[in-house]
Amino acid sequence: MKSDRKKAILDIVSHYEVDTQETLQALLLERGFSVTQATVSRDIKQLSLVKTMSESGSYKYSLPRSEYDGGSRSGLIRFFSDAVYAVDRAMNTVVIRCHSGMANAVCARLDSAGYGDIVGTLAGDDTIFVLMRTEEDAAAMLKELEKLL
Repeated sequence: MKSDRKKAILDIVSHYEVDTQETLQALLLERGFSVTQATVSRDIKQLSLVKTMSESGSYKYSLPRSEYDGGSRSGLIRFFSDAVYAVDRAMNTVVIRCHSGMANAVCARLDSAGYGDIVGTLAGDDTIFVLMRTEEDAAAMLKELEKLL
């Protein structure tokens, strides 16, 4: 449920101008997540959300631009090293081990990074499975991810 909630938070801040924790809490409730303000605060911190200036001139929560630039691999670098503690592979599957609750956020950034050899990803609370086309692709991805740690 925590990973679903965090995925919902990422979706909400991507589509709405969320100016306060209370607003985020209300939008989560609309999606079926009944959470306390303390939980929202903790999720905001774990997802590394920051307040930025919106087009209307007010402040809103968003993903940090220095870490996430809408589809570039460079957006993965700092966030990855903060959220991930181990990577491994088995045949054509890369396994990414994250700190608790961070897998969905890492997975979303990995998905948007534009790796053509990724067939698909699956994230839980603290683990991501990345299915690659070939074993060679998985070995290359593992080397690239190890550099980010």
